[in-house]
Amino acid sequence: MKDFYEDRFPNQNVLDALTWKPLRLLSFYRVILAGLLALLFFNLTDNTTLGIQNPVVYKLTVIGYLLFGVLAGFAARLRRPGYELQTVAQILVDIIAITLLMYASGGPASGLGMLLIISVATGSILLPGRMAFLFAAMATIAIMGEQIYSSIILVAERPAGYTQAGLLGLALFATAGIAHLLVLRIKETEALALRRGIDIDNLAKLNDMIVQRLQAGIIVTDHQHHIRLINDTARTLLNRPAAKPDQSLQSFSPDLYKKLQAWRNAPENEPSLLEVEATGTKLLTHFTLLGTSKGLGSLIFLEDTATMSKRAQQIKLASLGRLTASIAHEIRNPLGAIGHATQLLDESEALDDSDRRLITIIGNHTRRVNTVVENVLQLSRPGTSLPQQINLHDWLKGFVGEFGHSGNCQPGQIRFSVEPQDLEVHSDPSLLHQVVWNLCQNAATHGAGENTALQIRLVGTRLSSSELPCLDIINNGPGIEPELAEKIFEPFFTTKSSGTGLGLYIAREICESNQSKLDYMPATGGGSCFRITFTGKETLPVATFV
Repeated sequence: MKDFYEDRFPNQNVLDALTWKPLRLLSFYRVILAGLLALLFFNLTDNTTLGIQNPVVYKLTVIGYLLFGVLAGFAARLRRPGYELQTVAQILVDIIAITLLMYASGGPASGLGMLLIISVATGSILLPGRMAFLFAAMATIAIMGEQIYSSIILVAERPAGYTQAGLLGLALFATAGIAHLLVLRIKETEALALRRGIDIDNLAKLNDMIVQRLQAGIIVTDHQHHIRLINDTARTLLNRPAAKPDQSLQSFSPDLYKKLQAWRNAPENEPSLLEVEATGTKLLTHFTLLGTSKGLGSLIFLEDTATMSKRAQQIKLASLGRLTASIAHEIRNPLGAIGHATQLLDESEALDDSDRRLITIIGNHTRRVNTVVENVLQLSRPGTSLPQQINLHDWLKGFVGEFGHSGNCQPGQIRFSVEPQDLEVHSDPSLLHQVVWNLCQNAATHGAGENTALQIRLVGTRLSSSELPCLDIINNGPGIEPELAEKIFEPFFTTKSSGTGLGLYIAREICESNQSKLDYMPATGGGSCFRITFTGKETLPVATFV
């Protein structure tokens, strides 16, 4: 039954290849067979024994058989009725029609009975299992029935052929058994090959996706230096938006082609730098030989030295951060002792004014050093981010009220606006509060001019380019010089003698750990603007992979 294939081969394409397609081929074979038998009977009557015993039965049978073959072909194409019903019906009609043609042509001696072997074998392929032996049994019964009928009715006209009929029946059962065993092996092998083909195709797509998403540029060339594979990173690094199919590496990037030829001539040389003239980007090139059926191809890796330097800088900063945290931890104990001793000295009544002035200086610098230590330790022990959906309008309303009454500024000097008002961001409320408070405190300290009153504006909106939500902290101060704006997020950079230079650096680090990004830009109309862009997963568009 068809369930035999459905259980083993659930893939629809594989299932069709094992069921409906062979059934359509059987219908085509039947039409050709019936057409040939009809052609031989009607055009070569004197030179053939077809229909010699009963021409009328032969004529009616072969015409009906031909018409049935045409109708069966249409039914198999339309797949109506079901597969099992069509298969059983076609095999049964084959057995009946061939038996009648054999009877009309003189019995087993006519040789037409051999066609039953093909029908039984086909039935064993289309419906493996017990149905194969059922078809063999029905064909054998039909042959023996025809022989018995002929022996009774046509005693004088045809000699008994029970031996031939028995041997033919035995051949039918042997055919059914062998076909049943072979079809299992053939079908499973075919299905395995189809599954392997699908797996290979999926693996090729997966490999292509991995290559395209690599941060390093990848180019694969054949023995003639024609590009066979290139990822988007390589196109971007080489400033070549598109590569034509089968384009030569020499026409795509002459400089890279020269590097490849130089490496092939001297593979022991160190990797060399390739400078892209259009962008000034310096690329580190690596080459590897690839064997092909026609010769040696090449695998080319391209790495941006700026990215590598940035990565090395991050590793260096991480190591420096751990070292600094250890030093800060060791400083904390003696620093606490100094602070405590200063407090005890300040309580003494025997000190004059100059000594008290010195104690005040020691206390101020002790607190400053303690602030630096606290900031460094905060960097080395970042808190756990617990982001959640925040209604930005409600959150800013509470924050502005709190900051306005904190003493950093007057309540009327800080305002907020959100468009649209239902704008939501995905962030940790406590970390967001820490960053925005730090930025507003900086604005209150550095933003006001000598002749202008402080104004701080918090503006929530969506970026027009990416639709990501953002929060701008804007003040009306003098702004930051362009040459200094590139350095304000560096650790320990400050323009104030009393500053630590860690505030903005810590704020940016907190934003990155909180799925957001902090940038500086000049405010429209003067002043400074610090923008927090929220890139949390709930605020990003969802990408679907099929």
